[in-house]
Parts: sequence; C-alpha cells; structure tokens
Amino acid sequence: MSQPDASPSSPSPQELKAALKAFRKRLKALRLDDESRLGHGAMTGGIKSGVVGIAPPKEFPQALWNELARQGKLKSLGHGLYELREP
Repeated sequence: MSQPDASPSSPSPQELKAALKAFRKRLKALRLDDESRLGHGAMTGGIKSGVVGIAPPKEFPQALWNELARQGKLKSLGHGLYELREP
C-alpha cells in the first residue's frame, strides 16, 4: 500500500526549514544594506539597522509563512510582513 501524502495545507519540515533559512538570509541582507548605506557620518561607528520586519521571499507559498508564524518562529506584523522571533 502507498503511504498517504501530506496534505497541501501541512508543509513538510524540510520545506519549513528551507523557507526559514531563506527568510533569515533575506533579512540579513536587507539589514546589511541598510547599515551600509551612504549618509552615515564617516567618523561615527555606524548606525544599527532599523529593519525589523520584511515581506517573505515569494519563492515559497503563503501557507509556509502562516505555519512558521503559527509555530512561533515568525511573528506576523500584518500587511504581509513578518518578523523573526529569536529564541
């Protein structure tokens, strides 16, 4: 007998892990971009990025982001933005 496939509404752990990794990578890139922008004083120590929430990568379906938010790994900020929850 064949095993039942996972329903489309319940993503696999591998999909969730890949989506979370992509989210972290995009968030890190956006923060670095924000911190390295021109306009900061040359003699200052730099300014910490104010980027908190981002729109998740579109390569993954919305169901993955909803599941990660349900699990508490991401926090939904509304309007399609999510914040990373660090343990």
